[in-house]
Amino acid sequence: MSSNELLLATEYLEKEKKIPREVLIDAIEAALITAYKKNYDSARNVRVELNMDEGTFKVIARKNVVEEVNDHRDEVELSTALVKNPAYEVGDIYEEDVTPQDFGRVGAQAAKQAVMQRLRDAEREILYDEFIDKEDDIMTGLIDRVDHRYVYVNLGRTEAVLSEAERSPNEKYIPNERIKVYVNKVEQTTKGPQIYVSRSHPGLLKRLFEQEVPEIFDGTVIVKSVAREAGDRSKISVYSDNPDIDAVGSCVGSKGARVEAVVDELGGEKIDIVQWDEDPKVFVKNALSPSQVLEVIVDEEEQATIVVVPDYQLSLAIGKRGQNARLAAKLTGWKIDIKSESDAREEGIYPVPEEDVEESDDVLLEDPEPLTEEDAPIEEMIEEGPVEEDEAIDEDSTGEALMAEEDEVEHDSTQTDDEESSSTEQ
Repeated sequence: MSSNELLLATEYLEKEKKIPREVLIDAIEAALITAYKKNYDSARNVRVELNMDEGTFKVIARKNVVEEVNDHRDEVELSTALVKNPAYEVGDIYEEDVTPQDFGRVGAQAAKQAVMQRLRDAEREILYDEFIDKEDDIMTGLIDRVDHRYVYVNLGRTEAVLSEAERSPNEKYIPNERIKVYVNKVEQTTKGPQIYVSRSHPGLLKRLFEQEVPEIFDGTVIVKSVAREAGDRSKISVYSDNPDIDAVGSCVGSKGARVEAVVDELGGEKIDIVQWDEDPKVFVKNALSPSQVLEVIVDEEEQATIVVVPDYQLSLAIGKRGQNARLAAKLTGWKIDIKSESDAREEGIYPVPEEDVEESDDVLLEDPEPLTEEDAPIEEMIEEGPVEEDEAIDEDSTGEALMAEEDEVEHDSTQTDDEESSSTEQ
């Protein structure tokens, strides 16, 4: 390969393959050094000087200056070095041009092969560096072909693979159709970067919302978590530090335009957008939307919750094949045990634990301390059944008033028990 051929090759690769000039120069220098060492024996420590503008190069030998030479490939006598430059001393590095008049056909071919190999390596590195930055991001490509293992997606300078496990169940993949994919992983191989993409990853949903919702893109609204069962249903929680910003409304958009754009891209996948909250009670309640929630009981130690819902909302809260509860658990990171209101009452966990009720009753049954009208008005001692006008008490009948109060409390207690019994039977 002549100097002109080297120059033309580097110009082509620089323009067409987008390989930086510095990378090309390093590759050519390394190739020429390899070819020289393989075919010539006059020096072992050499470097190459390239003039890319003129398309020329020199092979420069680097030898140690010594008093007496033991190996001419690595050393040069001081007397010889002084002829070139009187400033040389023993221990200095002496350089001389050892460029052969003709590398020879074998040497030129070896140089060419080495150059091309290094250039291929450099191109793979550049591609890898380009696509490793695309990990966890969206790219648009063209479906090239489909076989029993992969959907092959043309991303321009290279090809990505979409495995069956990463496909969305409700989608069909047709050659020559454009497709948005989530770059799941990029690996370097001997043949170049291998790019694995996905249509089912939760990250795809997040990135699509970033594209459709400016408030997410600029950081005004933050996507806190995503739970997804691709092709069927997903949940996404959002939050904003700005109290004037409606995070959920921003994602929905005017007349639902923003969320509909994402739904269309995902082939009709249902999407629940919920408000994130640092309080697990509120967050779990929001995550179970659209179900109504009566109570959320939190066990911080077990990272678990018991959720009480109206009886008629139990199926909605759990969802088809448990999907709503499953997605809510993924979204919040909390275990969720959903109970109907009837079951929760039977277990004594709703509305308040039974022991709390008993403790409250004990307080009411304690002997009251002597009271005055000023300290504790009669009507405040009675939970239900206000005193009628004909039962009014004057200042001269305090004892009678206390007796009337005890009778009234006993009457109210009996009435309350009857009401509770009636309510339970109903």
